[in-house]
Amino acid sequence: MAEPVWRSRGRTRRSTRAVRFAVSAAVVAAVVLAVLVVPPLVRLDEQAVDLSMKLRPPSWEHPFGTDDVGRDLLLRCVYGLRISLLVGLVAALVATVIGTAVGAAAAALGGWTDRVVMRIVDAFSSVPHLLLGIFVVAMFRPGVWPVIVSVAVTHWLSTARIVRSEVLSLRSRPYIDAAVSGGASRFRVTVRHLLPAVLPQAALAAVLMVPHAMWHESALSFLGLGLPTHRASLGNLVQTARGSLLAGDWWPTLFPGLFLIVPTLAVAGLAAAWRERLSPRRRSELML
Repeated sequence: MAEPVWRSRGRTRRSTRAVRFAVSAAVVAAVVLAVLVVPPLVRLDEQAVDLSMKLRPPSWEHPFGTDDVGRDLLLRCVYGLRISLLVGLVAALVATVIGTAVGAAAAALGGWTDRVVMRIVDAFSSVPHLLLGIFVVAMFRPGVWPVIVSVAVTHWLSTARIVRSEVLSLRSRPYIDAAVSGGASRFRVTVRHLLPAVLPQAALAAVLMVPHAMWHESALSFLGLGLPTHRASLGNLVQTARGSLLAGDWWPTLFPGLFLIVPTLAVAGLAAAWRERLSPRRRSELML
Protein backbone atom coordinates (compact mmCIF):
# COMPACT_ATOMS: atom_id res chain seq x y z
CA MET A 1 0.00 0.00 0.00
CA ALA A 2 1.45 3.36 -1.04
CA GLU A 3 2.11 5.91 1.66
CA PRO A 4 0.00 9.08 1.55
CA VAL A 5 1.62 12.14 0.06
CA TRP A 6 1.30 15.22 2.23
CA ARG A 7 0.94 18.45 0.33
CA SER A 8 1.74 21.81 1.79
CA ARG A 9 -1.30 24.09 1.75
CA GLY A 10 0.95 27.04 2.54
CA ARG A 11 2.98 26.46 -0.61
CA THR A 12 -0.18 26.29 -2.71
CA ARG A 13 -1.46 29.52 -1.19
CA ARG A 14 1.88 31.22 -1.76
CA SER A 15 1.85 30.20 -5.42
CA THR A 16 -1.74 31.44 -5.77
CA ARG A 17 -0.80 34.76 -4.22
CA ALA A 18 2.21 35.02 -6.51
CA VAL A 19 0.04 34.42 -9.58
CA ARG A 20 -2.54 36.92 -8.36
CA PHE A 21 0.15 39.50 -7.72
CA ALA A 22 1.74 38.96 -11.14
CA VAL A 23 -1.60 39.25 -12.97
CA SER A 24 -2.59 42.35 -10.99
CA ALA A 25 0.78 44.00 -11.61
CA ALA A 26 0.57 43.21 -15.34
CA VAL A 27 -2.92 44.71 -15.59
CA VAL A 28 -1.91 47.85 -13.69
CA ALA A 29 1.19 48.23 -15.87
CA ALA A 30 -0.93 47.84 -19.02
CA VAL A 31 -3.40 50.45 -17.75
CA VAL A 32 -0.65 52.96 -16.94
CA LEU A 33 1.02 52.32 -20.30
CA ALA A 34 -2.26 52.75 -22.16
CA VAL A 35 -3.20 56.06 -20.53
CA LEU A 36 0.32 57.46 -20.99
CA VAL A 37 1.24 56.19 -24.46
CA VAL A 38 -1.97 55.81 -26.46
CA PRO A 39 -3.15 59.48 -26.52
CA PRO A 40 0.21 60.90 -27.75
CA LEU A 41 0.80 58.11 -30.29
CA VAL A 42 -2.70 57.78 -31.70
CA ARG A 43 -3.27 61.19 -33.22
CA LEU A 44 -7.00 60.86 -33.55
CA ASP A 45 -9.67 63.11 -32.17
CA GLU A 46 -11.72 61.13 -29.69
CA GLN A 47 -14.50 63.70 -30.15
CA ALA A 48 -14.67 63.23 -33.94
CA VAL A 49 -18.24 62.44 -35.01
CA ASP A 50 -18.98 60.20 -38.01
CA LEU A 51 -22.68 59.44 -38.25
CA SER A 52 -22.06 57.00 -41.11
CA MET A 53 -20.26 54.74 -38.57
CA LYS A 54 -22.97 54.99 -35.95
CA LEU A 55 -23.22 51.99 -33.56
CA ARG A 56 -20.99 49.65 -35.54
CA PRO A 57 -20.23 46.38 -33.71
CA PRO A 58 -16.63 45.41 -32.83
CA SER A 59 -14.47 44.83 -35.91
CA TRP A 60 -10.83 44.99 -37.01
CA GLU A 61 -11.19 48.67 -37.80
CA HIS A 62 -12.90 49.43 -34.48
CA PRO A 63 -12.04 46.67 -31.94
CA PHE A 64 -14.58 47.94 -29.41
CA GLY A 65 -17.10 49.19 -31.97
CA THR A 66 -18.45 52.73 -32.18
CA ASP A 67 -20.88 54.73 -30.09
CA ASP A 68 -24.17 56.38 -31.00
CA VAL A 69 -22.49 59.15 -33.00
CA GLY A 70 -19.80 57.07 -34.69
CA ARG A 71 -16.85 57.73 -32.36
CA ASP A 72 -14.29 54.96 -31.82
CA LEU A 73 -15.16 53.32 -28.50
CA LEU A 74 -11.66 51.97 -27.78
CA LEU A 75 -10.16 55.44 -27.98
CA ARG A 76 -13.01 56.86 -25.90
CA CYS A 77 -12.49 54.19 -23.23
CA VAL A 78 -8.76 54.95 -23.02
CA TYR A 79 -9.43 58.67 -22.66
CA GLY A 80 -12.19 57.96 -20.14
CA LEU A 81 -9.89 55.73 -18.11
CA ARG A 82 -7.27 58.48 -18.21
CA ILE A 83 -9.68 61.01 -16.72
CA SER A 84 -11.10 58.58 -14.15
CA LEU A 85 -7.61 57.48 -13.08
CA LEU A 86 -6.49 61.10 -12.74
CA VAL A 87 -9.48 61.87 -10.53
CA GLY A 88 -8.88 58.74 -8.46
CA LEU A 89 -5.17 59.36 -7.90
CA VAL A 90 -5.43 63.06 -7.01
CA ALA A 91 -8.51 62.57 -4.82
CA ALA A 92 -6.91 59.61 -3.01
CA LEU A 93 -3.74 61.61 -2.38
CA VAL A 94 -5.62 64.63 -1.01
CA ALA A 95 -7.91 62.46 1.14
CA THR A 96 -4.93 60.53 2.54
CA VAL A 97 -3.10 63.73 3.49
CA ILE A 98 -6.22 65.09 5.23
CA GLY A 99 -7.00 61.81 6.98
CA THR A 100 -3.40 61.28 8.11
CA ALA A 101 -3.13 64.80 9.51
CA VAL A 102 -6.49 64.61 11.33
CA GLY A 103 -5.94 61.09 12.71
CA ALA A 104 -2.38 61.75 13.87
CA ALA A 105 -3.32 65.07 15.49
CA ALA A 106 -6.31 63.55 17.31
CA ALA A 107 -4.32 60.62 18.70
CA ALA A 108 -1.22 62.66 19.55
CA LEU A 109 -3.12 65.40 21.41
CA GLY A 110 -5.56 63.04 23.09
CA GLY A 111 -8.05 64.14 25.71
CA TRP A 112 -10.94 66.35 24.71
CA THR A 113 -9.33 67.15 21.34
CA ASP A 114 -9.40 63.48 20.38
CA ARG A 115 -13.01 63.12 21.49
CA VAL A 116 -14.18 66.22 19.59
CA VAL A 117 -12.33 65.27 16.39
CA MET A 118 -13.66 61.72 16.42
CA ARG A 119 -17.22 62.93 17.02
CA ILE A 120 -16.82 65.13 13.92
CA VAL A 121 -15.55 62.10 11.99
CA ASP A 122 -18.56 60.08 13.20
CA ALA A 123 -20.91 62.86 12.11
CA PHE A 124 -19.44 62.91 8.60
CA SER A 125 -19.50 59.10 8.46
CA SER A 126 -23.22 59.04 9.25
CA VAL A 127 -23.95 60.74 5.91
CA PRO A 128 -23.70 58.47 2.82
CA HIS A 129 -20.63 59.28 0.74
CA LEU A 130 -22.56 59.61 -2.50
CA LEU A 131 -25.16 61.94 -0.98
CA LEU A 132 -22.46 64.17 0.52
CA GLY A 133 -20.54 64.09 -2.76
CA ILE A 134 -23.63 65.20 -4.67
CA PHE A 135 -24.06 68.10 -2.26
CA VAL A 136 -20.43 69.21 -2.76
CA VAL A 137 -20.52 68.88 -6.57
CA ALA A 138 -23.81 70.76 -6.79
CA MET A 139 -22.09 73.91 -5.49
CA PHE A 140 -19.74 74.10 -8.50
CA ARG A 141 -19.92 73.92 -12.27
CA PRO A 142 -19.32 70.46 -13.76
CA GLY A 143 -15.62 69.74 -14.13
CA VAL A 144 -12.68 67.65 -13.00
CA TRP A 145 -11.71 69.65 -9.93
CA PRO A 146 -15.18 69.76 -8.32
CA VAL A 147 -15.29 65.96 -8.60
CA ILE A 148 -11.81 65.66 -7.05
CA VAL A 149 -12.85 67.93 -4.17
CA SER A 150 -16.07 65.97 -3.71
CA VAL A 151 -14.28 62.62 -3.54
CA ALA A 152 -11.48 63.94 -1.32
CA VAL A 153 -13.73 65.50 1.34
CA THR A 154 -15.85 62.34 1.58
CA HIS A 155 -13.09 59.69 1.67
CA TRP A 156 -10.62 60.88 4.33
CA LEU A 157 -12.64 59.49 7.22
CA SER A 158 -11.45 55.87 7.02
CA THR A 159 -7.81 56.99 6.75
CA ALA A 160 -8.23 59.19 9.83
CA ARG A 161 -9.56 56.23 11.84
CA ILE A 162 -6.76 53.93 10.66
CA VAL A 163 -4.01 56.45 11.43
CA ARG A 164 -5.54 57.31 14.81
CA SER A 165 -5.65 53.65 15.88
CA GLU A 166 -2.06 53.10 14.75
CA VAL A 167 -0.82 56.20 16.60
CA LEU A 168 -2.66 55.18 19.77
CA SER A 169 -0.98 51.77 19.67
CA LEU A 170 2.44 53.38 19.06
CA ARG A 171 2.12 55.81 21.96
CA SER A 172 2.62 52.95 24.42
CA ARG A 173 5.88 51.76 22.84
CA PRO A 174 9.06 52.02 24.98
CA TYR A 175 10.91 54.22 22.51
CA ILE A 176 8.08 56.78 22.61
CA ASP A 177 8.27 56.83 26.41
CA ALA A 178 12.03 57.27 26.15
CA ALA A 179 11.66 60.20 23.76
CA VAL A 180 9.11 61.90 26.03
CA SER A 181 11.30 61.29 29.10
CA GLY A 182 14.24 62.81 27.22
CA GLY A 183 12.39 66.09 26.89
CA ALA A 184 11.03 65.78 23.32
CA SER A 185 7.95 67.87 22.68
CA ARG A 186 4.69 66.35 21.57
CA PHE A 187 5.08 67.87 18.11
CA ARG A 188 8.60 66.45 17.74
CA VAL A 189 7.51 63.00 18.86
CA THR A 190 4.64 63.05 16.37
CA VAL A 191 6.74 64.22 13.43
CA ARG A 192 9.92 62.22 14.12
CA HIS A 193 8.48 58.96 15.47
CA LEU A 194 4.73 58.55 15.04
CA LEU A 195 4.13 59.78 11.48
CA PRO A 196 6.97 57.77 9.86
CA ALA A 197 5.64 54.64 11.55
CA VAL A 198 2.11 55.07 10.18
CA LEU A 199 3.08 56.12 6.64
CA PRO A 200 2.98 52.51 5.25
CA GLN A 201 -0.57 52.07 6.52
CA ALA A 202 -1.57 55.47 5.16
CA ALA A 203 -0.02 54.65 1.78
CA LEU A 204 -1.94 51.35 1.68
CA ALA A 205 -5.16 53.22 2.46
CA ALA A 206 -4.39 55.61 -0.41
CA VAL A 207 -3.90 52.72 -2.85
CA LEU A 208 -7.18 51.12 -1.78
CA MET A 209 -8.90 54.49 -2.13
CA VAL A 210 -7.97 54.93 -5.81
CA PRO A 211 -10.51 52.41 -7.23
CA HIS A 212 -13.12 53.62 -4.73
CA ALA A 213 -12.59 57.18 -5.96
CA MET A 214 -12.85 56.03 -9.58
CA TRP A 215 -16.20 54.39 -8.84
CA HIS A 216 -17.35 57.51 -7.01
CA GLU A 217 -16.47 59.69 -9.99
CA SER A 218 -18.22 57.28 -12.35
CA ALA A 219 -21.34 57.33 -10.18
CA LEU A 220 -21.43 61.14 -10.16
CA SER A 221 -20.88 61.32 -13.92
CA PHE A 222 -23.53 58.65 -14.47
CA LEU A 223 -25.99 60.80 -12.54
CA GLY A 224 -25.04 63.81 -14.68
CA LEU A 225 -23.39 65.66 -11.78
CA GLY A 226 -19.74 64.95 -12.46
CA LEU A 227 -17.77 65.75 -15.57
CA PRO A 228 -19.42 67.53 -18.54
CA THR A 229 -21.14 65.15 -20.91
CA HIS A 230 -18.72 65.90 -23.77
CA ARG A 231 -15.73 64.77 -21.66
CA ALA A 232 -14.86 61.09 -22.04
CA SER A 233 -15.05 59.60 -18.56
CA LEU A 234 -16.10 56.05 -17.82
CA GLY A 235 -19.23 57.23 -16.01
CA ASN A 236 -20.24 59.42 -18.94
CA LEU A 237 -19.66 56.56 -21.41
CA VAL A 238 -21.91 54.22 -19.44
CA GLN A 239 -24.53 56.93 -18.99
CA THR A 240 -24.73 57.77 -22.71
CA ALA A 241 -24.88 54.06 -23.63
CA ARG A 242 -28.09 53.30 -21.71
CA GLY A 243 -30.32 53.87 -24.72
CA SER A 244 -28.10 51.73 -26.93
CA LEU A 245 -28.27 48.87 -24.44
CA LEU A 246 -32.07 48.92 -24.46
CA ALA A 247 -31.92 48.73 -28.26
CA GLY A 248 -29.74 45.59 -28.11
CA ASP A 249 -26.35 47.21 -28.74
CA TRP A 250 -24.28 45.77 -25.90
CA TRP A 251 -20.75 46.98 -26.70
CA PRO A 252 -21.13 50.70 -25.74
CA THR A 253 -21.95 49.57 -22.18
CA LEU A 254 -19.80 46.45 -21.83
CA PHE A 255 -16.37 47.83 -22.66
CA PRO A 256 -16.50 51.00 -20.48
CA GLY A 257 -17.73 48.79 -17.65
CA LEU A 258 -14.80 46.42 -18.13
CA PHE A 259 -12.40 49.36 -18.19
CA LEU A 260 -13.77 50.29 -14.77
CA ILE A 261 -13.98 46.82 -13.22
CA VAL A 262 -10.69 45.25 -14.36
CA PRO A 263 -8.35 48.03 -13.09
CA THR A 264 -10.30 48.06 -9.83
CA LEU A 265 -9.72 44.34 -9.30
CA ALA A 266 -6.05 44.70 -10.27
CA VAL A 267 -5.43 47.50 -7.76
CA ALA A 268 -7.27 45.50 -5.10
CA GLY A 269 -5.00 42.52 -5.82
CA LEU A 270 -1.86 44.63 -5.43
CA ALA A 271 -3.21 46.18 -2.22
CA ALA A 272 -3.98 42.72 -0.80
CA ALA A 273 -0.39 41.59 -1.45
CA TRP A 274 0.91 44.80 0.15
CA ARG A 275 -1.32 44.29 3.20
CA GLU A 276 0.00 40.76 3.66
CA ARG A 277 3.58 42.05 3.60
CA LEU A 278 2.76 44.76 6.13
CA SER A 279 1.07 42.28 8.51
CA PRO A 280 3.04 38.99 8.39
CA ARG A 281 1.64 37.91 11.75
CA ARG A 282 -1.94 38.23 10.55
CA ARG A 283 -1.01 36.42 7.34
CA SER A 284 0.44 33.50 9.31
CA GLU A 285 -2.72 33.35 11.42
CA LEU A 286 -4.86 33.21 8.29
CA MET A 287 -2.78 30.34 6.87
CA LEU A 288 -3.36 28.08 9.87
